[in-house]
Amino acid sequence: MFSKFFNLEKGKQDRIINAALKEFAQKGYERSSTNEIVKEAGISKGLLFHYFQNKKQLYVWLYDYCIDILVQEFFGEIDFTETDFFVRVRQAVLIKMELLNQYPHIFRFVESAYMEDANEVKAELQQKKKELTEIHRSKIFEGIDTSRFRDDIDLQKTFKIIMWTFEQFGEEELQKAKQSSAHEIDYEQSFIAANEYFEIFVKCFYK
Repeated sequence: MFSKFFNLEKGKQDRIINAALKEFAQKGYERSSTNEIVKEAGISKGLLFHYFQNKKQLYVWLYDYCIDILVQEFFGEIDFTETDFFVRVRQAVLIKMELLNQYPHIFRFVESAYMEDANEVKAELQQKKKELTEIHRSKIFEGIDTSRFRDDIDLQKTFKIIMWTFEQFGEEELQKAKQSSAHEIDYEQSFIAANEYFEIFVKCFYK
């Protein structure tokens, strides 16, 4: 659907993407302006709408584009030979922090998208986030050594408890970021807090 856009000269693609990332991340969906995006990118508005029909299509496409980059990088770094569940989850958190340093503008936009309240895009973004969470959940369990868990617990319920905890933890971190002046997640502090949950779960669920 967007093959025409990818036929553009790479430098022009990058200017459009970077301008849209900046505008949407700083102002959110409703307050952002395609006039500012084309001005920053150095292109005409007609050219932008030749590739993207409207602001919503650009915004949703940009979200998908960013998520694809992060997912490919993330799963390219995960060591699936590591069979200890909690070691793997810690590893996942550290990789996320490394990606934050590598792609700060992409992360800032994705974070803002997760906090977006605009009715025009909110439901679609929530559905995409839900689908992404389900995919990650299934992959993160691949090849896990379940023999390390206690014999007297229900593994499926245990996994649900762990994932629910970290999903709620993530939501709380987003809410804190939303209420802060910087509107950004403090990943180092988040990792320290998440590690406290890891330690509790190891004591509760491992032999």
